[in-house]
Amino acid sequence: MAEKKRGANEPEPRPIIVKKIIVDGHGGHHGGAWKVAYADFVTAMMAFFLLMWLLGATTEKQRKGLADYFTPTLVQTKENSAGSNGMFGGDSLMAKENYPTTGGQGNLAITIPRDASGTKDQGGKATRAQDRQKFEAIKKSLEERMMRKGLGKLRKNVRFTETREGLRIDLIDEADFAMFAMGTERLLPQARALIGEVSSVLQTMPNPLIVRGHTDGLPYASGRNMNNWMLSSGRAEATRKALADSGIGNDRFARIEGVADREPFVKDDAYDPRNRRMSIVLAWTRGGNKVDDEDLDPETQAAIKERDDPQNVAKAQARKLDMGGTGLPNGATLINPAAPGTSSKPGKH
Repeated sequence: MAEKKRGANEPEPRPIIVKKIIVDGHGGHHGGAWKVAYADFVTAMMAFFLLMWLLGATTEKQRKGLADYFTPTLVQTKENSAGSNGMFGGDSLMAKENYPTTGGQGNLAITIPRDASGTKDQGGKATRAQDRQKFEAIKKSLEERMMRKGLGKLRKNVRFTETREGLRIDLIDEADFAMFAMGTERLLPQARALIGEVSSVLQTMPNPLIVRGHTDGLPYASGRNMNNWMLSSGRAEATRKALADSGIGNDRFARIEGVADREPFVKDDAYDPRNRRMSIVLAWTRGGNKVDDEDLDPETQAAIKERDDPQNVAKAQARKLDMGGTGLPNGATLINPAAPGTSSKPGKH
């Protein structure tokens, strides 16, 4: 093709230059995307090690406090999990929550965490275990104090028993040892010293105390003016006073009881001198006396079963309502009422 003839005044055409750029395959390493991923990884690792350090450097109570502190911040999560699509999603302020987790319990207004693990509180068993450890420490401390104070020979007269009420310390009479003068409420010197040592170790725990007096089955000589019920109650009060004189505050005493010979130490012999004793019960910490049925001896389980039997409960309730009347619950009517002039009350003929 012939070249087009250029006019006299037409400028010379400029050449067209095409520049080909070849991108280097290693150029991507000089970008910033990998830095963001690495920073996220380092941040996650730092948070993980910080969490591990907190778990090892804090107590259970502190961890629970941390959990409680951060729980209210999860507003968006809880809002969505509760099915809300607005301020309250048609629910009232006090509507029940419906969260898929067990970490909280309450309403839409406020959520109260149960514990740091997000499960139901097991504080009862934990408190009971702590009490057991303290009870064991009290037992060892009392035995050591008795040896130092020259009361080692009375160790056989002190018995420790874990009961449903708490740790029971029995101060037991024997043929060669008595806590009180015969037939009286007067503490003998050795018994008063022993109670003083018991008082010293009981001051290490703030738990309530129950003082219970026991006698043997021998009838009191002057039964008209005195009996075993009155004697056991009087000795329980004398023991309480001795404990108070040794430093136990009055607010520590939950009950003072006299049970006469109804709870013998030696069940096969009501006249055994070991049935004469004082029981000082260091009660479980409140909330820690909830025990499983399998922890109880068969005799206690049977007694609880009989006590909670629906028929026995109904009969006891009827007696309370009756108050000495017809013996029938409210609303009941007699099919065959007594003839006029006769009494319909039981026991009267």
